Amino acid sequence: MQHSHDLQGLRGGMNRVFETAERGESARLWAPAVDVAESEYEIVLYAELPGMSREEIDIQLSGDMLTLRGDRKLAPATLGEHYHRIERQYGPWRRAFQIEVPIDQTQVSATYTEGVLTVRLPKREEVKPRQIPIEVK
Repeated sequence: MQHSHDLQGLRGGMNRVFETAERGESARLWAPAVDVAESEYEIVLYAELPGMSREEIDIQLSGDMLTLRGDRKLAPATLGEHYHRIERQYGPWRRAFQIEVPIDQTQVSATYTEGVLTVRLPKREEVKPRQIPIEVK
């Protein structure tokens, strides 16, 4: 009956996860989805941050660590309205990424359009590919 006991344990664990979500405790586990792309010349991060304003987002580059953080707040219900269900995630969040190639910190830029934050991290000249001319003799 070990199999039955394991199955009951799994069910109990899953029930606790859903109970926690129903109480709203999962909100502190929220963090935006981030895609990281790399080309020969730069590293680009795309973070989904719908419903946040530019002022609610903080970006810091310290050494080789890029940190994104913010706090997505639940909009208060309007007069005469109350929430029946809240499924979107809210609360403070933080994402940190170690950048493993030298970055030109003076050229780092960020834009925020339609809920997507784009952070561009240009690589330093010494790590960019360089065409080597061939001398003909």
